[in-house]
Amino acid sequence: MNQNQQSRYARQIRLNQIGEAGQQKLLDATVLIIGMGGLGSPAAMYLAAAGIGRLIISDFDHVEDSNLQRQIIHSTKNIGELKTVSAKRRLAEISPDCEVEAIDWQLDEAELEVYANKADLVLDCSDNFPTRFMINRVCVKTSTPLVSGAAIRMEGQIASYIPNTDGPCYQCLYKQAFEDTETCEMEGVLSPVVGVIGTLQALQAILILMGQFDKVNGKLLLFDGLAMEWQRVNVPKNPNCMICSKTN
Repeated sequence: MNQNQQSRYARQIRLNQIGEAGQQKLLDATVLIIGMGGLGSPAAMYLAAAGIGRLIISDFDHVEDSNLQRQIIHSTKNIGELKTVSAKRRLAEISPDCEVEAIDWQLDEAELEVYANKADLVLDCSDNFPTRFMINRVCVKTSTPLVSGAAIRMEGQIASYIPNTDGPCYQCLYKQAFEDTETCEMEGVLSPVVGVIGTLQALQAILILMGQFDKVNGKLLLFDGLAMEWQRVNVPKNPNCMICSKTN
C-alpha cells in the first residue's frame, strides 16, 4: 500500500475490523458483479470507493432513460451507451487505481465459470431467476462466495452464500419453479430501495473478504421500505438440494 492509498483509505484503516492488513486484502481482491442496474450501480461504486483492487462488471444492455430513476452509476449523457462502458468510466472517476474489466455480452454458463474462477467473490445484481440460478450453480461449482440481492416495488432482500460450509446455497431457498415471476418492469420499484440493497451487497462483500463469514452466511434479510422494517431469516441448508448437497 502506497502513501496515497494510506491517505485515501485512512478512515477505513482506523477501524479495528479493517486496519492496514484488511485494507490490503481489499486492494488485492477481485469481485465479479453481474448486472450494472439498480443494484449493481451502488454496489460497484461503493466497492471501488472502498478500495477493491479489481472489478469485473458484466451487463449486455444499453442505458435507457427509464434506467436513470435508480441506476445511479449512469447519467443522462450516457443514454444509448453500453452500461458497462458507462459504468467503467464512472468507476475510474471514483477510484483511478481500481482496475475494471467490462464484459458487454451475455455470458453463458461456461464463460461465467471462467470469470468466477478469477474472482474472490461474486455479486448477483441481476433481475431474473434463470440468471440467479445459473450464478448460484457456478458459485457452488467454483467454491466462490456469492452475495445475492433483489428488489421490487418497495421491498428488497439480500443474502450471502458461502460454499463448502454448513450454510445453504441460493437454491436451498428458491426452487426452479420461481423462474416465471414478477419483474420491476411490470410491478415498478422505488429507487432508494434498490440503493439500500445494493449498498448492503457491497457491505456484505467487504465483510466476507475480511473473513467475517459467520456474520452473513445464509442469513436472509428482508426489507419493507414502506413500513421501514427489517426481518432476518436463517436459511437452513437443504440436505437434498440438487445443487449443493453432497449426495447429488
